[in-house]
Amino acid sequence: MRKLLVAVSIVVLALVAGTGCTGVMTGGSAGDTLQMKYAERIKIVEHDGYSTVIIADPWEEGRTLHTYLLVPSTSKELTDDSLAGINPNATIVRTPLRKALITTSVHCALVEELGCAGALGGVCDLQYINLQWVKEGVKAGRIRDCGSAMEPTIETVIDLAPDAVFLSPFQNSGGYGRIENLGIPIIEMADYMETSAMGRAEWMKFYGMLFGAEQKARTTFDKVEKEYGELKEKGASAESKTESGKAAVKGKSVIMDKLVGPVWYVPGGGSTIGKMLKDAGYVYPWQDDVSAGSLSLSFETVLEKGLETDIWLFRYNSPQTITRSILLSENAGYAQFKAYKTAQLYGCNTATNTFYEDTPFHPERLLRDFLTILRPELGLGEPKYFIKVK
Repeated sequence: MRKLLVAVSIVVLALVAGTGCTGVMTGGSAGDTLQMKYAERIKIVEHDGYSTVIIADPWEEGRTLHTYLLVPSTSKELTDDSLAGINPNATIVRTPLRKALITTSVHCALVEELGCAGALGGVCDLQYINLQWVKEGVKAGRIRDCGSAMEPTIETVIDLAPDAVFLSPFQNSGGYGRIENLGIPIIEMADYMETSAMGRAEWMKFYGMLFGAEQKARTTFDKVEKEYGELKEKGASAESKTESGKAAVKGKSVIMDKLVGPVWYVPGGGSTIGKMLKDAGYVYPWQDDVSAGSLSLSFETVLEKGLETDIWLFRYNSPQTITRSILLSENAGYAQFKAYKTAQLYGCNTATNTFYEDTPFHPERLLRDFLTILRPELGLGEPKYFIKVK
C-alpha cells in the first residue's frame, strides 16, 4: 500500500539527482516539481500515483486560482475520499479525459495536434471556431454545440456529461454560473494571462497530461522552443554596434492593429505581441511600456507616435479581404501614415485563417511572419497570417 496519506509536518526541499526536479511535499506523498522554463502561473508536482497542478491567480499576487489533482482513471487505490484527505480544496480530475467540453478554438486546435481530437465532445461559440474538422464534427453529431461560452446551454451540457469543462477565467467575473453546480471539473484556462509567448505555449504540458498525451506535448513544446530560439537569433541580427559599443537597432519601425470604433487598441510593450516584435528586431513605439495587455489609445495618439513608422500590421475579421481603399473608407486619417503612403500594410484576416487557433501555442509561427515581413532577405518565404494589403 503506497504511503500517500502520511501526515506531513516538514516540507522537504531536495534536488532529485539527474532529474532537474525539486522534491516537495504538498499534503500527500513527496513529489517532484516539473520545472517550467517560461510559464510563471502554473506549477506541476508529480507524486506517486497522481499529480498536483496549482494555477496562480493572475490578478491577485500570492493567491491560488485553482488546484487540481490529476489521477489516472485506472487507479483503484486513490478514491475521492482519500484524495480529499490530501487536499480538500482541490478539484479531482480523472485522466485521460475521454469527453471534454472546450469553449475556445485555440484549445480545440491543441487537442487535435496532440492526437486527441476524439476526446472533444462539445464546443461553445461555434461561429468563432475556424476549424473545419470541428464544424464537420458538429454537423455529423459527433461534437455537441453547447451554445455561448459565457452562458453554456445547461441542458445540452448535462446531456453531454463531459469529463471536464474548459473555461477561460476573467477578473471579477463572479464565477461561472449554473455550470459550477453540475459537479463537473472545470479546467480554468489561464494560459492567456502568461507574460511571455513561450510561457503560454508551455501550458501545453498541462493540457497534454489531461488528455494522456504528456510525452507528445513535451516533444511538441521542445520543437516550438527550438524554432522560436533560432528565429529570435535571426531577429537579434538586426542590431549592430555603434562606435561607442552601444546597440543600435537598424530594424524597421512598426505599428499594430487599427481603430475599433473610437479606440485604437495597441499591444503593450510588456505583452506577448510587444515582446515578440522586439524579438523580431522591430522598433515599436510602445516597446518601453510595461503593460502586459492592450493600450486603449485615441487615433491622434497613435498618429503622433506612429506617423513615420515603416510597417503597419493589423488584424481584422471580415468575410471580405481588406484593401487600401476599404481601409481608407473606414477612416480617411489613415492616409497620413507613412506605412499607408508607401503601401507597407499587412492585414491578418482572422475570419479566413487560423491565426487565433495556431499562434498561442505556436508563437514561432507568428515570429516567423514578423521576420518574413521585416527581413525578406532571410529567405523565410511568404508570411502565413499577415498578407500585404493592395
